[in-house]
Amino acid sequence: MAVDDWRRVIDDGAALGVRMVQFIGGEPTLHPDLPCLVEHVLDQCVAVEVFTNLLRVTPRMWDIFARPGVRLATSYYTDDAGQHETITKRPGSHAHTTANIVEAVRRSIPLRVGLIDITDDQRTEQARRHLAALGVTNVGTDQLRQVGRGVREQRPGVSQLCGACAHGKVAVAPNGDVWPCVFARWLSLGNVRMVRLAEILVGQAAGNARRELARSVHAKCNPNTPSKCGPESRCDPSKSSCSPHCPPSYHSDPKRCWPYYYEEKPK
Repeated sequence: MAVDDWRRVIDDGAALGVRMVQFIGGEPTLHPDLPCLVEHVLDQCVAVEVFTNLLRVTPRMWDIFARPGVRLATSYYTDDAGQHETITKRPGSHAHTTANIVEAVRRSIPLRVGLIDITDDQRTEQARRHLAALGVTNVGTDQLRQVGRGVREQRPGVSQLCGACAHGKVAVAPNGDVWPCVFARWLSLGNVRMVRLAEILVGQAAGNARRELARSVHAKCNPNTPSKCGPESRCDPSKSSCSPHCPPSYHSDPKRCWPYYYEEKPK
């Protein structure tokens, strides 16, 4: 995907009523064109979330992150630096991420942090208290999803998904492939370098994927149990406490505008 390809997809999404674009990775801050792509999204009056490991943030990126309509998300694992770096496999990652969390809070940039539970002895509760002490108010939890780099003893499959993929959200890969969500990379719905996004979303592959996910969720979930998944937390392990077995929640309120939907309304 070239920059013009990304701009076209952003424009197509905005025309379809998309209210938020998330840049995720890999690590999105390593993409040289991220600042101009964030600006392009904001020009469409669409909100932006950058899901980053917060390891290295340049002054230019801090300026972009501080723009109205932009928020940050990151993953965190434990308050213990050694345990954190055993998981990330990056020496010094705990100190860098923690320092940039502090900087985001200092700059009043909207930030959510996801605590991903991976090991039995992981200090997740201590990490939650540590983040609260740093001033982070939006902290969610989830277990490891066994997809992509998270695969351990299971193969990727719909059991790892919440069931709401391709309902109000899709993911676009660096090669243009469209997935029902970032966790469903084996379910290709089409490619935006060959077919426009609107056509992909109503295509046969998208319909088949939705039906497969619906059957999986229906087989696992008790319909009498209320869903804990909100409209912005579905298929997003760092957003909330929803597990992959959480059933979909189809809620939409088009009257909510992005400056107030993604942040507390200014007084």
